[in-house]
Amino acid sequence: MFSTPFLDIPALASATGTVQLPGSKSISNRVLLLAALAGGTTTVHDLLDSDDTRVMIDALRALGCGVERLSADSLRIEGLDGTLKQPTADLFLGNAGTAMRPLTAALALLGGDFELSGVPRMHERPIGDLVDALTQLGCRIDYLGNPGFPPLRIHPSDIATLSLDAPIRVRGDVSSQFLTALLLALPLAAGASGKAVVIDVVGELISKPYIEITLNLLARFGIAVQRDGWERFTIHAGCRYRSPGEIHVEADASSASYFIALGALAAGAPGQALRIEGVGAGSIQGDIRFVEAARQMGARVDSGANWLQVSRDAWPLRAIDLDANHIPDAAMTLAVMALFADGPSTLRNIASWRVKETDRIDAMAHELRKLGATVETSPDSICVHPLAPAGWRAAAIHTYDDHRIAMCFSLAAFNPAGLPVRILDPKCVAKTFPDYFETLFSVVEAPHIPVICIDGPTASGKGTLAVEVAHELGYHYLDSGSLYRVTGMAMRRQGLTPEPAHEAQIAALAEGLPLQFVKGRVLLDGEDVSDLIRTEAAGMDASRVSTLPAVRRALLALQKRFRQLPGLVADGRDMGTVIFPDAPLKVFLTASAAQRAERRHKQLISKGISTTLDSLRADLEARDARDSSRSVAPLLPAQDARRLDNSALSIEQSIDQVLNWWQDTQPFKPA
Repeated sequence: MFSTPFLDIPALASATGTVQLPGSKSISNRVLLLAALAGGTTTVHDLLDSDDTRVMIDALRALGCGVERLSADSLRIEGLDGTLKQPTADLFLGNAGTAMRPLTAALALLGGDFELSGVPRMHERPIGDLVDALTQLGCRIDYLGNPGFPPLRIHPSDIATLSLDAPIRVRGDVSSQFLTALLLALPLAAGASGKAVVIDVVGELISKPYIEITLNLLARFGIAVQRDGWERFTIHAGCRYRSPGEIHVEADASSASYFIALGALAAGAPGQALRIEGVGAGSIQGDIRFVEAARQMGARVDSGANWLQVSRDAWPLRAIDLDANHIPDAAMTLAVMALFADGPSTLRNIASWRVKETDRIDAMAHELRKLGATVETSPDSICVHPLAPAGWRAAAIHTYDDHRIAMCFSLAAFNPAGLPVRILDPKCVAKTFPDYFETLFSVVEAPHIPVICIDGPTASGKGTLAVEVAHELGYHYLDSGSLYRVTGMAMRRQGLTPEPAHEAQIAALAEGLPLQFVKGRVLLDGEDVSDLIRTEAAGMDASRVSTLPAVRRALLALQKRFRQLPGLVADGRDMGTVIFPDAPLKVFLTASAAQRAERRHKQLISKGISTTLDSLRADLEARDARDSSRSVAPLLPAQDARRLDNSALSIEQSIDQVLNWWQDTQPFKPA
């Protein structure tokens, strides 16, 4: 997952291929809590691995619940069966509403002394209506900050003494999570008291499909709930959570919205389509109805039991006027799609946006305007006007620590003006879809993928600089010198020498190198050869094989294949002159021979390799002369390269300089 402060997405042009979606956050956290409340063992498959689910898992462990990880997406949970093993805990729940609200209700009924807190934004998200409903029962909950908001202190209560004779009233027009929390937890009271528990919803219930998810999952755990319209819910007396033994989590229908939109925007060529696997038309999630809205706007969507296939059916997209109360999360994607429509699009009845991870109505409007759009808002609606090609502006999108803003605005990179989009704080997607950007880049194409070339002589520090710059930008990394070093090593393993007589055989080896760069390591057919290729002898072999024209031709195509989204930082000796002459930034890194010899000397001594400064300096100067005078791709700066002498610079100063130069090439500045 990207961990950079911003991610630049170049202009994108088309999309095709297959996407495998992660598990649903809404289902995952509901299932985790239900498995913890039930007796027995529940094995959960296809669980979402994200910030929100990790928060819930950590909380359950703190309560004494046995949680065993079986694989990346499977857990075995030993349920509490209604009895806490750890009756006191301070739980930090991040910005996970799907953990804060249900745990508040469950812990208030289970008994014990708990403090629940989160990030600052969580302390701005209302919870008063849920607390009011619980205090009607006799639960004791204190606000530790502003009344009506977390953090909370939950005091021990005796479930046998709770007041269950009158219906429990809860507002439904702020967040459906309040009702979900009560539905998930109140079977504890109905089971212990032998009395039916009635919940009355006050006001119009929003986000009804999320309540349907809750009722569906409760039934899987043995809890039948009688629903009278959307106003009254009855949990029958004596009910008891029963583990289903095994349960599979559906893929996230909200996450599907970005790729459904992607198909409508970019899968437009004849025969071109985007396939989405993990969720289909029969999903229990309300956000699957995003498909209906996408079709209205011009998407062609075919579906099966657990797949969708999307392509473009109309262009420009058709404007839409939609009551989006039933798809509040997915509707954010429609706001970005509206930029590509044939008229203004209005999303109504979305007041719940204002109490999500951020005030989404204001946030979406502000960021859409950065792109050049005209946007009108009301307390519960947003109207987005489309953009003509000349109206688009390059923008740095502030994400407000809101995963859905980051994901939906990535689609703006398909703008017809060919402008990039900067996503600030891209790591916020970890809340629900940690690999979102990698997944997006696996199915899209870009006419121009940016490259930063860092060339320079041996021991100038270009490798270290390139690795760090790539990390800062979230780009891929190419150590072209490793290609020649690995070729030299493969040559020696085959009993060959860097002579013209063996040139064809060495070139064949180079062409088929199964090479990968993983977390700064060099892997050859899965073998970590990072240290083996960094000896002085390997360096000499690399220099010699690089003079063989057939070898250079064989490695040329291999190097160009490293140019992948979102971008590449390549270091070497001819990256800017031969391999990527169209790179928007070329750096020629230099340092004095004395400084380079001293750096290399320290490096070798630290590895236990004996050498002298004088011999190293002589070798470096000889190699410089050989590399700069060779007939094929001599070591020379590109005409448009920026020279950087780092003899007296720290690595941090060199990184800052390159990033500043890179910033100068971009059409926007950080917000």
